[in-house]
Amino acid sequence: MGFLIWLLTVVMVLDCLVLIFLVLIQLPKKEAGAGLAFGGAATDALFGAGSGNVLTKITKYAAGIFFVLAVLLSLMQRYHSGRTSSAFQQKLQQAGPAASVPATPPQPITPATPTPTPAEKPAAAPGTNLLKLATPPVEETNLPVTIPPAPAPATNPK
Repeated sequence: MGFLIWLLTVVMVLDCLVLIFLVLIQLPKKEAGAGLAFGGAATDALFGAGSGNVLTKITKYAAGIFFVLAVLLSLMQRYHSGRTSSAFQQKLQQAGPAASVPATPPQPITPATPTPTPAEKPAAAPGTNLLKLATPPVEETNLPVTIPPAPAPATNPK
């Protein structure tokens, strides 16, 4: 359904471009304007003296196709977006109970090789995959500098 909507949208855009082109090349009643600027004389030579009738008929058909495509695409889009779930989601829901997650976590398997000591490997926080990092000891050089209070200014009696 999505591919068909996409395909009809492309056809509608092409139809819009054809409509724009047809409107620009048609001669107005006054025999002046954009029709002459965009090759109105060439259409007279190609289609003959009655080219206005042919262009008018083609424009009517292109406009009719445009309106039919607009209504059809709006109905198809309403149906397509009105579904509660896609076919993929429905198949996932059908196969859902078989692929459910177990309620209890599996027991850890003890390795046959000796585990590294805590100094070699930091310990993991329980229930997470984050590591517990020990805070390094504060060295004396990292302590803030203490500034002694400045002495009060001496007052000179005069």
